[in-house]
Amino acid sequence: MPDLILALDVTEKKQALRVAHACAPHLDAIKIGYPLVLSAGLGIAGELAREGLPLIADFKVADIPNTDTLICDQVFSAGFSGIICHGFTGMDSVKACVASAHAHKGECYVVAEMSHPGGKEFFSGGIAEQIASNAIIAGADGIIAPATRPDRVRVLRGFVGDKKILSPGIGTQGGDADAVASLVDGIIVGRSIYEAPDPAAAAQSYAHLRRDKKA
Repeated sequence: MPDLILALDVTEKKQALRVAHACAPHLDAIKIGYPLVLSAGLGIAGELAREGLPLIADFKVADIPNTDTLICDQVFSAGFSGIICHGFTGMDSVKACVASAHAHKGECYVVAEMSHPGGKEFFSGGIAEQIASNAIIAGADGIIAPATRPDRVRVLRGFVGDKKILSPGIGTQGGDADAVASLVDGIIVGRSIYEAPDPAAAAQSYAHLRRDKKA
């Protein structure tokens, strides 16, 4: 049974803090990306950390190894416990992100395939499989695979073994949480929760899928 991860892709700090606080009892982690950080600053991590949940920086880091290290070091120093990077930049770049994460006792996840329709254009022809394989060789803690395409998640599971798979695209993008729950370690839900009239109730609606220890 997977963890429930809230993708808090909002730009207003007050909304972010309000939704996080309301939903926290029903979550296992919070993921934020550039929209919120560019609006509220990297310090938002410290404020969200008050909810007592792991924070994942969805920055999809994709640069040369030295720059990746500088980015990741800043992320973990700000209080994040996980980072998401791209894998198409090559093994050395992924290793740099993994090394920074582990030096800070954090985790690194590598995007193997994206959840939107365009994600099929270039993460195809064996590319996603190669990225997933490289992620494991590089020592990553897991990969990101699309809930919008459960068949692809199943294929990629064969390449990562018991490493974690976090799966975005549930709800608004069309992914079905029930369809991927048995295949992944974390389901990532964004707009279906934070745009709901009652975000806490929306988050609680996934309780039947969450790990028993959190239920």
